[in-house]
Amino acid sequence: MSVRPASNTVENRFLTRPVGRLFLSNALPMAVVMSTGGLLNVIDGIFVGRFIGAEALAAVSLGFPVVMLLTALTALGGGGMSSLLARHLGAGDRSKAGAVFARAHGLALAISAGLIAAALTLGPSVVSALAAGNEAVAAETRSYLLILILGAPVQFTLGLHADALRNEGRAGLIALLSVLVNLLNIAANYVAIVLLGLGVAGSALGTVSAQILGLALVLIVRARDRDLLPLGALVQASWLSGWGRILALGLPLSLTFIGMALVSSTVLLLIGTTSADHASYVAAYGVVTRILGLAFLPQMAIALTTQSITGNNVGAGRIARASAALRLAIAVVSLWCAGVALTCLVAGEPLGAMFSEDPQVTAAVAAILRPMTALYVFTGPILVLAMHFQAMGHPLRTAVLTLVKPWLLVPALLVLMDALAGIEGLWFAFPIADAVLLGLALLLIRRVRPIASLSAAPSAEKAA
Repeated sequence: MSVRPASNTVENRFLTRPVGRLFLSNALPMAVVMSTGGLLNVIDGIFVGRFIGAEALAAVSLGFPVVMLLTALTALGGGGMSSLLARHLGAGDRSKAGAVFARAHGLALAISAGLIAAALTLGPSVVSALAAGNEAVAAETRSYLLILILGAPVQFTLGLHADALRNEGRAGLIALLSVLVNLLNIAANYVAIVLLGLGVAGSALGTVSAQILGLALVLIVRARDRDLLPLGALVQASWLSGWGRILALGLPLSLTFIGMALVSSTVLLLIGTTSADHASYVAAYGVVTRILGLAFLPQMAIALTTQSITGNNVGAGRIARASAALRLAIAVVSLWCAGVALTCLVAGEPLGAMFSEDPQVTAAVAAILRPMTALYVFTGPILVLAMHFQAMGHPLRTAVLTLVKPWLLVPALLVLMDALAGIEGLWFAFPIADAVLLGLALLLIRRVRPIASLSAAPSAEKAA
């Protein structure tokens, strides 16, 4: 099977549909896709906390930094590929799009091999350090993470195909497959954790099994849909070339998730040295990461939708359409973040009680959530703006908006607040970092004036 040349018979919906309908038809399915994954994590946490116990919840919470690392490495290949793929598709060059698709597969497999090697050599000592001497928790964490890391090649490849389908205008199809796979995953986790008593390892086995099923389904879809890039594209270009540009464009988004892993690791280490009730606070922080992880995913769906629309339209020279989509995305994501902040402010204890009957855990969940989300309303708009820049091929601007907070601001502020106020003041590091990042974003907007420059495009493009 060969790569098909550009054809006028294949409609690019990103260039022809009204911007409002285009945004909704892509953002809503992507929100469903990502939210079902987040909902799976929440339900999985409820299974672990209620049917195994607070110690098991602490064990999977210790694994959160590594789970975020896996997400980061998935974004490294998929995010960088998406920026290039969308622009090639927008320009009608399916041959170049197919070459990028193939090269991203080679990069994903290389990253998988390096990750597995690192896990087998360094993993046990890293987990022991995070467990602060609690060997029972550390042992469960190791078994949980080993299964997930061995399944990384499947996760990375599935991520590439999902990103490609998104940029090919198949967001609705991804949503349908995602809901199906995640429902099966929830069922598998219930069987493994509750009925078979496999503990936290059962959670990991259910996740990897669902990923294998999901990859098989998307391969079948791609093989049967002639409007998609064909599977034959994977053998028409070298898998060992072109990694540099993919890495450069995917690195800012990937480093954002790695930064989240760095922040989580810092929090866990500080809890170990500050709190006398180490296991309860680790369990509570794990609950918070699952709640905020679920809240973050619709934001990411909106940001990825913006990335696809911007990339396709910039590739076709239709800049004003990208500007209109950006403004709409910022408005929608601001409303979502405001709702999340309000919920966390008033419902901290009930949210914690969903995961654990331990009153110390539920009280700690509320104490963590309230300060952490004080300025949460600004996080979504900054992410959307960052992905807009990334789709236009500006990785440095993306890096400013995505990397300063997790890599510099939050770790430094965590250490400072821990020294000044202990465990109670630790969580105020997050809103302080949000305030500083907002200032940086406003300064960057003022200097580069992205919206103003986009609005200067010819009015004829707006009609398109």
